[in-house]
Parts: sequence; C-alpha cells; structure tokens
Amino acid sequence: MKPPPFTYHRPATVEAAARLLAELGDDVKVLAGGQSLVPLLNFRLANPEHLVDINAVRGLDELHVHGVEGVEVGATVRHARLLRDAEVAAAHPLLVDATGWIAHGVIRNRGTVCGSLTHADPAAELPAVLALLGGSVEAVAWRVGGLATRRIGAAELFDGPLTTTLALDELVVAATFPRLGTRTGWAVDELARRRGDYALAGVALTVSVDDDGAPTGGRAAYLSCAPTPLVVDLTPALADDAIYDHVAAALDPTDDIHASGDYRRHLAATLTVRGVARALGRARARTGADAPEVTA
Repeated sequence: MKPPPFTYHRPATVEAAARLLAELGDDVKVLAGGQSLVPLLNFRLANPEHLVDINAVRGLDELHVHGVEGVEVGATVRHARLLRDAEVAAAHPLLVDATGWIAHGVIRNRGTVCGSLTHADPAAELPAVLALLGGSVEAVAWRVGGLATRRIGAAELFDGPLTTTLALDELVVAATFPRLGTRTGWAVDELARRRGDYALAGVALTVSVDDDGAPTGGRAAYLSCAPTPLVVDLTPALADDAIYDHVAAALDPTDDIHASGDYRRHLAATLTVRGVARALGRARARTGADAPEVTA
C-alpha cells in the first residue's frame, strides 16, 4: 500500500524544524527512522497533511557518554549505532542489552532511540528502560522570542498507549539514560512467540548490593503489562526471597488476543526471578564480592 498524499518538509536546523511544527498546527507528523510511522501511513492509520523529516537537522545525530549523567542520545541516532558503540557498551551495558532485544536487524538499522520513546508503545523496550532509570527527554518548541527547551522525566512523559505528554509543536531532540551505580547489576529479559516479535511480557531491572554482596535495593520496569511502562520497587521482596509473589501482586495486565492477563503476570514474575539472580551476580562481580556471576 502507499501512504496518503502529504506535503514534505526537510529542515536543516532545530530552529527551522521547531518553526515548522509551530506554523503547521496539529496536522503534522515528524519522521526520523520511520519504522513505526511509515507502516501507519501505508495502512492509512495516520493521515497527516504535512510530514517534517528531521534527518537533515544538524546536531541531532550526536551520541555522547557523560561522566555522571549517563548516555545522551540525539533524535536521529539509530539503534544499530548504539549497539556498535564501544564507549556506550562500556558505560551503559543495560542500555545496550535492551536495545539488542528490539525487533530485527533491519529495523534497528533505521529505527531511532528517541523515535521509540516518543512512539510510546507499551510493548517497547526503551520506554521501559527510560522509566526504570529515571531518564528524561529534551524537547524544544518555537515560542515568542525564540526556541524554548523543556526537559521531561520518564515519569511525566508516558501518558498512555502510544501517547505522551509532549505538546503538538514540541520536538524531542535528545534522550538521557542515567548510568548504573558502581554496586548495581542489571538484567533484561522478555518472551515473544518469535524472537523480534512484540513481547508477551518483558522486564528490565537493576539490583544494588553492599560491600559484602548482600542486596540493598532493586527496581524493575515491565513492558506489555500495562498501558505505560510500569516500574515496581523490588526492594521489599529481595531480603526474604519473595520476588515472584511481590511482582504478581503488583501487576494487573489485561487479556488480549495474544495472551491472558494471568499468563502475562506469571511470565513477568518468572522473568523477574531469573533476572534478579542474573543482576545480583553482575552486581557482585562489579563490586568484587566473593560470589560468581549468575548466567541462568
């Protein structure tokens, strides 16, 4: 199928892109990687009058690793580039691990990190990771007097399935994923009918330990289990090994054509138990505690 007709715009600067969004009103879509938007256009599920292609905008393809803040990803940085970057892999293995679960290689070659966040699919990996880490996006808009910038935390960004709190004229220019602590391990796991399909349930989690390797806290973010990424505090369940029951009580997924809510709950809780063991092993390995890394 072919998309409906639209007027194509290709700005070269952030200011020009923001001006276009302000001038064109609410009948406009932004194109970055296009891996979600193009199918929506082709199936006539989206029918914008204007399409603003930001791939030529200078500065949006930058990828930076900061000392404390974490990894800053520009709006046109592709998933595949993130996976290939050795500095990112060393600084933020959780982010790279989660990115590797996204769809298939051909999708990751074009799809963008920020595009995944703004698409806000509750079955997507990167919104869950941003929520887990307490990350944020930077959005700009053209206001009277010039360019206005707003930083939006993950807790305020996601509003529902495929919806965010971004204003219609706001453009996300970057996302920041905070680093893990030095005593923190991670795990990402999900289950789909076929690798690369949307997950029936998935989890990204972190566990922190003390100098002796005992767990001191943990958090988990779930995909395909709620309308938005759902973050659960695992800390109360770590000491008495009650992780499965703790997660099962916290989740209330709905039934759909792919799986029942009860099955998703069971799957998410089981993945969490496995993930906590893996994250504990990694945390202990990072701190030098006398415990082997768990790989099961």
